Amino acid sequence: MNPRILALIAAFTASFIYGINHTIAKGLMPTVIEPFGFILLRVFGAAVVFWILSIFYKREKIEKKDWWRIIASAFFGMVLNMTMFFKGLSLSTPINSSVVITIAPVLLLILSALFLKERITWRKGAGIGLGLIGALVLILFGIKTQQNAPNIPLGNMLFLVNAASYSVYLIIVKPLVSKYNSITLMKFLFLFAFLINLPIGFQEFTQVDWTGLSFDSIWKLSFVVLGTTVLTYLFNIYALKQLSPAVIGVFMYLQPLIAVLFAIATGADQLTTLRVIAASLIFLGVYLATRKRKKKNLTVS
Repeated sequence: MNPRILALIAAFTASFIYGINHTIAKGLMPTVIEPFGFILLRVFGAAVVFWILSIFYKREKIEKKDWWRIIASAFFGMVLNMTMFFKGLSLSTPINSSVVITIAPVLLLILSALFLKERITWRKGAGIGLGLIGALVLILFGIKTQQNAPNIPLGNMLFLVNAASYSVYLIIVKPLVSKYNSITLMKFLFLFAFLINLPIGFQEFTQVDWTGLSFDSIWKLSFVVLGTTVLTYLFNIYALKQLSPAVIGVFMYLQPLIAVLFAIATGADQLTTLRVIAASLIFLGVYLATRKRKKKNLTVS
């Protein structure tokens, strides 16, 4: 099969896993495991997998000056990011989480302007405004509670922090990606993430009745650890060999569609007019903020 086709399939599969993860992870909290304990399980499992995989790769030495960046990347990408997402998911709904996190590209644009001095045009500024309005609509007006969603506005606010944290992570980790092997980088990121998350999630982790888990709970926990944490990363790495980051980024916008369809199909959530309006504002904002301006063709007469 054409390598590009395989790369597209890999990118789609990663987005599909992320999309259904919103509902699967939500179904485990808080009856099976609390959010902080869930994060500890996730980073520990990923750390073990990536350290095992590193055995088959050439050992790399990390430069002393890069350790602080690795620790910061672990904190924003695998501690604060995951903490806000899982805690928010325990308070809100799968559809809300899938919609709000699509504002990450807009937040990344703002941070890039602040730290990387990238220019923001009026079109991008309008996109940023629409995206933030859409997120605020969900946060401020999504006040109706429902079963297994005790505080939707607070949960939606945590999703916003989650998206901002992930955007910071992308900026911090960028210089490391081209410098070190992906497996080397991931094994240290998840190691530090595990050490930082250990005091945060240890109590909730030990409260889980591990010996009494049902098969349904076991496969869902395994899916989040191996599928959402490990496989999605490996699929995206494979896709990057054939596709540009911009092309892979487009697949991120499939997540809300997949999450909505899966959540409704399983009866875990429902679509409302407010969510459609908020999602439309966010998607339009992201489109305006991230769309590249077409270059005019110059002709010589």
